Amino acid sequence: MMENSRVIERFLEYVKIDSPTKEEKQFRQRLEQDLDKLGISHELDNAGDVIGCNTGNLIAKIQGTGDKTILFSAHMDTVSPGRGIEPEIKDGVITSKGQTILAADDKAGVSAIIEMLTVLKEEKIPHHNIVVAFTVSEEVGLSGSKNLDYSKFSADYGIVVDSGGAPGNVVVQGPAQNKVNVTFVGKAAHAGVAPEKGVSAIKIAAEAIANMKLGRIDEETTANIGSINGGGATNIVTDRVEIKAEVRSLNGEKLKAQTEHMIKCVTDAQEKYGLKAEIEVISAYSAFKIDEDSEVIKAVKAACEKTGLEFVAGKTGGGSDTNNYCLNNIPSVNLGIGMGNSHAIEEFINIEDIEKCTKLLIEIAKA
Repeated sequence: MMENSRVIERFLEYVKIDSPTKEEKQFRQRLEQDLDKLGISHELDNAGDVIGCNTGNLIAKIQGTGDKTILFSAHMDTVSPGRGIEPEIKDGVITSKGQTILAADDKAGVSAIIEMLTVLKEEKIPHHNIVVAFTVSEEVGLSGSKNLDYSKFSADYGIVVDSGGAPGNVVVQGPAQNKVNVTFVGKAAHAGVAPEKGVSAIKIAAEAIANMKLGRIDEETTANIGSINGGGATNIVTDRVEIKAEVRSLNGEKLKAQTEHMIKCVTDAQEKYGLKAEIEVISAYSAFKIDEDSEVIKAVKAACEKTGLEFVAGKTGGGSDTNNYCLNNIPSVNLGIGMGNSHAIEEFINIEDIEKCTKLLIEIAKA
């Protein structure tokens, strides 16, 4: 049997450490051990206290000889089912053995960054100044990077390793997202004795949702209702129903228009019965778009050329820590590392993609 490369062995170890969202402490401690072995100083911020996580973001800094400071980032948390992961390899592809995710999202990214740091040190490769941010709670609204203590470092640009494209694929544009939380308000009554005295919040919600444009709105915009909850006994006319929805768009005006459309569907349905819904709109994160002539694009393009990878710029409908770094004046892109079927038990990643991405990171870091 062929021996796995060090970065692959590292990845196989990392995925076995449970780190569901808000429970990343154990994995963070392992990463601290790996940084200590490399003689790299590190610290935590207080993001965990803010968002109710058992640890903060892990930040490390490495002095280099180059004139730039580059942020490299990946997130520590995983989605469910992500406990007791057992990885296996078949024909160069890594999957999980059981009914769990693999956690390539984003332990493949974490593994590649740690391996990059190891190679730079071992081979005494001249490199730019480096900041590493391993974030928490990315999977729930990018909460870790949203609450990252940006006063602890500065960077000229950022490299996030958290995309499903093959190495060389680079996400340069991502959407903004609004969370739309609605409580439909009806009027309770006995469903068998006096139903005419009640107003069903379920009926109001159904009318509102039926009138909403959902799914793929256009090439830049999507909308979805993720959950609906309410009601109880069949002999009670339900007076409250809650939905949690989202809107995403690469275009700010379209984001606003779709959000307002969904709210209007709610208010129109409620007003029909002389009642008023409770509506909350939360800006989850902002959109980003990186110009072709930016420093970060030039750096990644050059590194792709040196490592024999085809540079492919693209956009995504998903959010990542990239959104928050750009919002905080660190122009950033999201690199592909080849993960597939993320957030599903069929998740997989090719060994060669992790290795290629690691080589790309090393080249980006070089001074």
